Amino acid sequence: MNPKLPSILLVGAAVIVFILSCMLLSRDGRLPSCESRPSAVEKTGSMSQSLVFADLSPEEMSQVVRYLQGHLGVPLVDASRAKPSDNCIASVDLQVPAKAEVLRFLDAGGARPPREALAVLYFGKQAEPNISEFVVGPLPTPAYHRDVTERKYGGKLPYHRRPVTGREYLDINALIQRELKKAPRFLTMCCESDGTDLAILTTAPRGFKSGDRMTWFVLFHNLAGTGYFVSPVGLEVLVDHGDLDISRWQLLQVFYNGRYFASTEDLEQEFVAGALEVVRLEQPRADSVLGSMKPRRPPGSPGPVQFEPQGPRYSVRNNHITFQGWSLTFGMSPNTGPRLFDIRFRGERIVYELSLQEALALYGSNCPGGMSTRYLDGSFGIGRFAYELVRGLDCPYTATYVDRHYLVETDTPKTNQNSLCIFEHDSSLPLRRHFSDSQSFYYGGLRKNTLVIRTISTLINYDYIWDFMFHSSGAVEVRVHATGYISSSFFHGRGTDYGNRVGPHTLGTMHLHHIHYKVDLDVDGQLNSLETQDMEYEFVKIPWSSQNTIERPYLRRERLEREDEAAFPINVPMPRYLSFVSPNLNRWEHPRSYRIQIISFAGKHLPTNSSMERSISWGRYQLAVTRRKEEEPTSTSIYNQNDPWMPTVTFADFINNETITNEDLVAWITVGFLHVPHAEDIPNTVTVGNGVGFFLRPYNYFSEDPSVDSSDSVYFSSEQDAGACGANPLACLSSAATCAPHLPPFHFGGFLNLSLAPPLGGL
Repeated sequence: MNPKLPSILLVGAAVIVFILSCMLLSRDGRLPSCESRPSAVEKTGSMSQSLVFADLSPEEMSQVVRYLQGHLGVPLVDASRAKPSDNCIASVDLQVPAKAEVLRFLDAGGARPPREALAVLYFGKQAEPNISEFVVGPLPTPAYHRDVTERKYGGKLPYHRRPVTGREYLDINALIQRELKKAPRFLTMCCESDGTDLAILTTAPRGFKSGDRMTWFVLFHNLAGTGYFVSPVGLEVLVDHGDLDISRWQLLQVFYNGRYFASTEDLEQEFVAGALEVVRLEQPRADSVLGSMKPRRPPGSPGPVQFEPQGPRYSVRNNHITFQGWSLTFGMSPNTGPRLFDIRFRGERIVYELSLQEALALYGSNCPGGMSTRYLDGSFGIGRFAYELVRGLDCPYTATYVDRHYLVETDTPKTNQNSLCIFEHDSSLPLRRHFSDSQSFYYGGLRKNTLVIRTISTLINYDYIWDFMFHSSGAVEVRVHATGYISSSFFHGRGTDYGNRVGPHTLGTMHLHHIHYKVDLDVDGQLNSLETQDMEYEFVKIPWSSQNTIERPYLRRERLEREDEAAFPINVPMPRYLSFVSPNLNRWEHPRSYRIQIISFAGKHLPTNSSMERSISWGRYQLAVTRRKEEEPTSTSIYNQNDPWMPTVTFADFINNETITNEDLVAWITVGFLHVPHAEDIPNTVTVGNGVGFFLRPYNYFSEDPSVDSSDSVYFSSEQDAGACGANPLACLSSAATCAPHLPPFHFGGFLNLSLAPPLGGL
């Protein structure tokens, strides 16, 4: 053997390795970027049809504003500056067309419904101040408007029901600051403050009877860059702001550390006289404040990053999404948040409308602000306060990000950039699998890859993560996670009857989160019925041994015929299987159906003898199925928050024992959980264990699991080479993924449109 041969072979091997490395690496030493495959081209018709549900564009909103300014015949003040005694445009949103009109257009070649807007106006400069709603159209060039208030609500809307505007909060803040100046020595002792650096948080509702507009405001130490919600100073004030003349607003009561006072002057006098027990609080320091989320350690190595080696496998065109047999249309209401329409699988409509309706947070405390709080977040703006998502944390870095536009409390449209994201998620869990170790040896399985549509709303202290997920099995999953900061009260007396102490003077107050959804299922057509299935045991003699018996489970099926039967109280066991069924059968002669499966840990609903319970009567039921009616589009109203004693919309009235057999039906679903804050909710609440939702699952809708047609399926037997790319797609990953994802530079502009006086009342 030539002694130089090993050296020659080593040099040759090194050259080959070098050449291969050059092929794999770009000139700057990085892996080549992954190249996207062309997305599946959507039919032009499906793209244009989806626009019937499209949110208004900024240009359309502006056209509506200009039209109203020129055609109502009354002066309109920009809502951002309007006093209660002014007229203003409160909001402009899409007027969703009637379902019958839309289906004629989508399914029967009918005319496209006219594109219209719904404008809400506050008329304060009237002999009888009121709230009015106008439909304006056709867009993009409006030529008509009609007042729909009385048709929708049966009469005029009282002015006191209007949501509090940002301008109103600022005027309240000015009043509170004037009143705080009357107690300078008390503030110096209790809080090391003159009052101007304290954060002021609203509560709701506002009083005890219809017509009231009196709000408790809770004061907190405020340190920039931290969550003030967990630093109460013990001071709360009650403000009457119901008069249209803001000079007549007044401070009615003051609460401090368990005691009530008629005014801040009385509070100061008690302090000066030495008759007031004061808990002295130092100004919080940045390095020790409870609510700080600033990192305590330097950054470590990057974690795993999800990416698509050949680009996204879903397609987004305007407001329309397609993904592996799924197609749907998405949008965002500034009040109620995310809404989806015309959800189809394999070309068949499963859901006509899937939309969030309301989010309730109801608190307990031994302080007035906490004990009276029942936030109805739709009145604040679930969609309006869905801000820009942080790439790589709120959603995968390479997700598709979409802007959302709204016009609320201003004449100028606003944009929340990148406030909705769409991505395919690999859950790292098999959707299904089996390893065969008998008769024959093989493995078969399918990864659980899911299309996710996500947005996140920041509603004062809480952040709600809204997810809508679409599985290759034909199932739809809806889930909400709660995070953000707990709301808190000043710890005093028997505070632990209402929560846990989480700081030196901070009581984490117990509360419940109840979330309501509308699900307009159209299972194999509009006409559906409701069927339940559950198990029972029967005791039978054993056929082959008659002297013995056995407990045999059997299936009990029942068709529910009336709405009253289909209203299932919250926290009461309901049938384990509940399905919308079609009159049509599958291959095995079972009705084609979709099952509703609820995952919830809801707290107790407000007692029905409460004076405000009817405003949230949807919360009585974990599930209620009613006949669909165009005049019952939503389960609640933004006007219920400020007049829960005479609610504008009462969901309980929807349930009037009408027949639900072979009808167009709607499922109204409540999910939620009781939250008793604890030490681990500091600095703020984690999502782990704080997620609830529901599934819509095919149940005999198909003749087999539709995911068997997935091109992601994996199968190999003992007689095959599992490492061969042709036999096993998993073996192809080593070559298919030899690239680095193209990650755009990180950018965040979510702070650009904010002010230091947010309109939610964190003044």
